[in-house]
Amino acid sequence: MNKLHLQSEDTVLVVVDIQDKLMKAMKDRERVYKNTVLLLETAKQFDIPVIVTEQYPKGLGPTVPEITEHLPEHSRVEKTHFSACVPDFNNLLQNINRKQVIITGSETHICVFQTTRDLMEAGYQVYIPRDAVCSRTDENYENGLDLMKSAGAVITNTETIIFDLLKQAGTAPFKAISPLLK
Repeated sequence: MNKLHLQSEDTVLVVVDIQDKLMKAMKDRERVYKNTVLLLETAKQFDIPVIVTEQYPKGLGPTVPEITEHLPEHSRVEKTHFSACVPDFNNLLQNINRKQVIITGSETHICVFQTTRDLMEAGYQVYIPRDAVCSRTDENYENGLDLMKSAGAVITNTETIIFDLLKQAGTAPFKAISPLLK
């Protein structure tokens, strides 16, 4: 399968640690909220499963309301490891049985990177919309993107992912999503 060709029936969306206390320190958090919401709305149109991770929610708080109000039915995984690839997450992903994983969230150079690396090592194709991930500094953000690209992840953007999943204009999903892109 060509890794530059997303298939909705083989895709999972993973929202990594977009949590209250953590996001307050992030550069570009509003951009991440906006683009994660676009991806969540696209996931709804194609019945793409969504997994949300939360890093130590007792200390960092829950997923922010800007995201939770747009979540379709989803699975939630609490973790203390930086990589989301903990047993609960891995079991969910195996049960979903899809090989293309889109990841949004924070921080690009820590949890997003380590999750990407571990998923790639497990044989998944990983897609990182660069406008839907963030870090506290530009240097850390760029470092995370470089590391993930070196590992073989596809570094892309939200609109490229959405239009690759849509495939064509005039469909019901296109009509639902296109007004959100304006």
